Amino acid sequence: MPDFIHRTCATSMPQPLHTLDIETAPDPRAAIIVMHGLGADATDFEPFAREIDLAAVGPVRWVFPNAPSIPVTINGGYVMPAWYDIRPDRADEDEAGLRRSQAAIEAVLAREQARGIPARHTVLAGFSQGCAMALLTGLRHAERLAGIAGLSGYLPLAGRLAAERSAANAGALIFLAHGRHDDMVPPARADATRDALRALGYAVQWHDYPMGHSVCLEEVRDLRRWLLDVLAGE
Repeated sequence: MPDFIHRTCATSMPQPLHTLDIETAPDPRAAIIVMHGLGADATDFEPFAREIDLAAVGPVRWVFPNAPSIPVTINGGYVMPAWYDIRPDRADEDEAGLRRSQAAIEAVLAREQARGIPARHTVLAGFSQGCAMALLTGLRHAERLAGIAGLSGYLPLAGRLAAERSAANAGALIFLAHGRHDDMVPPARADATRDALRALGYAVQWHDYPMGHSVCLEEVRDLRRWLLDVLAGE
């Protein structure tokens, strides 16, 4: 495995997010931005940078943003890292929080472009709430991304997507994976996300696994193959 270069960074753009950056070698040619789930932080998926060998596509910069800490209604108002609030009625979406985090992730994308990695060499990914943010932001991003990967999550503000989606990412390559025994994000919600995206013409590569709200080795292997395909083509 290659030597790794670590940096902890913050963007100076509006609504800055602190990020943990890991470069697999100097002068990365691609970026993979991974948003964590509710209550986690940037280190949660740091092992991905060591376990997913992408040497075939050259040096890669993994970017792990930290969500802000906010009160989460469904957890009794307890303050924790979260991309948006979750209410007891899951249909009552925190649109203001979703939009704030969307803008913050857009700033991370802009920073990567300023550091020399264009959108077409960038994958936006996430787990659970992070999956929701990857889909929300990526499908609306004004420039074509290499791909969007969502693990154990769902499509937020689904009714707005047809009107708000970006023409640049109408052909975006999407990887979706979910556990068949997930008790946090019901599999039916993941199925609805897959079906809604396919109905809008998106190329969705779908995977499900005999697991709960987690990540399994087979999923990591499938994600690696997909990443190699979408990044090798850029």
